[in-house]
Amino acid sequence: MAKDKDKDSKSSNKNSNLSWIITAFVLTFILSLTFSFISNFAINGLDIIPAILVLIAVIFIGILFDLIGVATTVAKEEEFHSMAAKKIHGSKKAINLIRNSPKVSNFCADVVGDICGVLSGSLSALITLKLTENFGIDQNFQILFSAIVAAVTVGGKAITKGIAKKYPTQIVFFVSKLISRN
Repeated sequence: MAKDKDKDSKSSNKNSNLSWIITAFVLTFILSLTFSFISNFAINGLDIIPAILVLIAVIFIGILFDLIGVATTVAKEEEFHSMAAKKIHGSKKAINLIRNSPKVSNFCADVVGDICGVLSGSLSALITLKLTENFGIDQNFQILFSAIVAAVTVGGKAITKGIAKKYPTQIVFFVSKLISRN
């Protein structure tokens, strides 16, 4: 009988994982398509400075979601149990986030983070094209600009990974309070 329960549990986990993989794939496709469409049309209509501000926002969002993804994988559920017993707002959501940390991390770091990475690359290319057309800047500038965008993104994520590992409880609790607001 115990073997049957183990088989049912493994089958349920496989179905849940497959379901999440399909959901993540579809969600990534839809979000990427939507954000790419909106940003490409938005950037084409913007001047250089606002376009760069949009690019900075996209990079920042990618870094922020990476921070959240790492924090949920590092945070300890036990730290929120006493808060939940005291009915502290957001503590039950924090436990839920930690229990689902593979999915939360995948969504934050991979779905949102990777979309932001791709988006920042295409935005930087559009911005450098604008700079080339408007100011006659050498097209080799695109290589330098893309390298700067990549370095800021990777450097920002490296910094926030350290922060996420040092303060996972505070980060998860902050996020849980934000998303459990009613």
